[in-house]
Amino acid sequence: MTSLSLKNVSKSYGAVEVLRDIDLEIEEGELIVFVGPSGCGKSTLLRMIAGLETITSGDLEIDGAVVNDYPPAQRGIAMVFQSYALYPHMTVYDNMAFALKLAGKPKDEIERAVRDAAATLQLDHLLDRLPKALSGGQRQRVAIGRAIVRDPKVFLFDEPLSNLDAALRVATRIEIAQLKESMPGSTMIYVTHDQVEAMTLASRIVVLHGGNVEQFGPPLELYERPANTFVAQFIGSPAMNLIDATVASAGQVTTVTMADGGHADAPIGSSESDIGSAIKLGVRPEDLSVTDSDDYLVKATVEIVEALGETTVVYFKSQNGRDPMIAKLPGIHKIERGSELRLIASPEKLHLFDESGRSFLYR
Repeated sequence: MTSLSLKNVSKSYGAVEVLRDIDLEIEEGELIVFVGPSGCGKSTLLRMIAGLETITSGDLEIDGAVVNDYPPAQRGIAMVFQSYALYPHMTVYDNMAFALKLAGKPKDEIERAVRDAAATLQLDHLLDRLPKALSGGQRQRVAIGRAIVRDPKVFLFDEPLSNLDAALRVATRIEIAQLKESMPGSTMIYVTHDQVEAMTLASRIVVLHGGNVEQFGPPLELYERPANTFVAQFIGSPAMNLIDATVASAGQVTTVTMADGGHADAPIGSSESDIGSAIKLGVRPEDLSVTDSDDYLVKATVEIVEALGETTVVYFKSQNGRDPMIAKLPGIHKIERGSELRLIASPEKLHLFDESGRSFLYR
């Protein structure tokens, strides 16, 4: 089992700083997911761990040893790329065995490693085929198998499902989760832009944005206690609603009011200095429900209704010209476009963010 540590790691290309002061402690046996929008630096960070990119400053430690200057082959790392990168003229068996043959491993050891990996990935019946005779999902499993046979200290996955169609992506995601369960001591780092993959696979998630770590923690912690508005809207689908509000009273319970007359008592602490300040009230679409009461959170005019059967997704006209609202209501609801609805949510499902976008819980 292997631990991995990044201490004040930064990456620059000339005057352009891509990653800055990254501090992460990854424990033995974890599956860590780097997630964030395109250009946030997640693949660059993965390549730095692999040794494919140099570290501008800071230290990368694997099992306590600083490996900044180690070449990729000496880091004990195996990487599964977005493209399968299989040798087209080699069978599945030979693709999986190639690295072991280069390393001069005995034939019986190679045979055992390839057969074991093939059994784990359900590739036993495909070992004699060429890559062109495989589906996209099977090719990706061969690429994963090629990493497994090397018995690395750390597995790195760089958006391995992005080339697959939706159905295959779900199936292969489940296979990766099962693979991790069958290899509990293996440390894995997985890069994706898909927050559903992040939520379902990760022990902990690293949310990256603009070269910074916005939050690092278990999936449900990021969902239930986002550190700022970026994490609040990136984790969860549809994204969290952010509503303009004003702090009316402070204390262990914070009372906020909205311009349309709505109000809420959120069980979140605040100080006297917050009274009168403009903030964002956060509430997830799935936590909203419709009410006829005069005691409501917000009023909104319906713009679009999506009847999906198991849920009804309602899109409302933006109240401030910037932040549209969405409600995800369970079951079937007959709602007319243009109608005005009053919405409520349980107080414990509310979030408060200050003018800088930081959660009141992390101040």
